[in-house]
Amino acid sequence: MSTGWLLWGVFFSAAGLGYFVYGRRQQAIIPLVCGLVLMIYPYFITNLLVLVLIGALLMLLPWFARNY
Repeated sequence: MSTGWLLWGVFFSAAGLGYFVYGRRQQAIIPLVCGLVLMIYPYFITNLLVLVLIGALLMLLPWFARNY
């Protein structure tokens, strides 16, 4: 594990907590689930590039899904 992996993991976990709280208060399922996944997935991904790509996709998913 590198320092970059640790910092990105903390960043995505913090963003996941924000999505989780928002989804819970607004009763919106997509931000709630994305928040849970963002908080959990850094524990299972060891490759830094994959960590950043998955995190970016999960952070953008609620923004794109809000129109549907």
